[in-house]
Amino acid sequence: MFRFANIELLYLLLLVPAMVVFFEWTLRRRGRMMERYATRGALRRLAPEASKGKLRLQFWLFAIAFSLLVVAVARPQMGSKLREVEREGVEIVVAVDVSNSMLASDFSPNRLERTKYAVSRVIEGLREERIGVIIFAGDAYTQLPITADYLTARNFVERISPSQVTKQGTDIGKAIDLATSSFSSESGASRVVILVTDGENHEDDALQAAERAAARGVKIYTIGIGTPEGAPIAIGDDFIRDEKGEIVVSKLDEASLQKIAVTTGGAYVRATNASVGVEEIVELVNATEKAKFKTEIFEEYDEKFPIPLTAALVVLLVEFSILPRRNRVLSRVNLFGAREGDR
Repeated sequence: MFRFANIELLYLLLLVPAMVVFFEWTLRRRGRMMERYATRGALRRLAPEASKGKLRLQFWLFAIAFSLLVVAVARPQMGSKLREVEREGVEIVVAVDVSNSMLASDFSPNRLERTKYAVSRVIEGLREERIGVIIFAGDAYTQLPITADYLTARNFVERISPSQVTKQGTDIGKAIDLATSSFSSESGASRVVILVTDGENHEDDALQAAERAAARGVKIYTIGIGTPEGAPIAIGDDFIRDEKGEIVVSKLDEASLQKIAVTTGGAYVRATNASVGVEEIVELVNATEKAKFKTEIFEEYDEKFPIPLTAALVVLLVEFSILPRRNRVLSRVNLFGAREGDR
């Protein structure tokens, strides 16, 4: 497999066409300006080294060297083959509540943004675990299937938003059922769900879903994010209001989250502004029996940048070698289009 480690640097190659246009414009402008003061024959005698062919050759050698240097700094790499490795770890599904109540501001800047930050920090610290992400409100959706690609996982977490769900509300039972069905066949007893929500469940099937999860060997660790006093929910420049026009205050419901955790042999943690609690949950997860996973990965990529780098240096040496002296063949046509024999 071929790739560039810094592929975004290849955009620098777009400078080459601009350089060509600028060079040709400068060459023609210089010629027109000098012709104002002398005839072509006189200019050829006054500036015998001003060869158009030679200047163009030097420019194109420079442009080629520049292009090769850009390719070199973009770090072309080649992966030789896939290999299968065996790892021990836990499969973790993070279920994040994205209902509108997660926009309440009793956490800074709001509950959801604080959750995303905490989950991203945890993913950065993973080594052997595999992780998946689901989001839920009135329904549940797989945001990222189980994977060992932590970079992709962090990118998906950063994009989590209430706009990704079409049905508002909070159905924790659907989230638990989807998370339970997300584990691979290799996970065995090493199945963990981290449920992050304010606990305001609008359905009554959460405990039954927790019992089904426990029967399949899934432990659910719940994190209650919010405060018992609650906070209003800001949408744009206004707050959500009920049918009477009163501002809705979203409050943390700890009791149901504690029952879900106890039912599955997990644990409940209340988030604070200092710590959402995901780190504490991961410490508990590390005590879980670890399963053995087989994962296909690429062998380390071989760096190929020395090839274009060496070629660029060779081209620059050639360009430098023709700089001090006039090339007899190329200079037969001078800067102003007159041949050596023209008078």
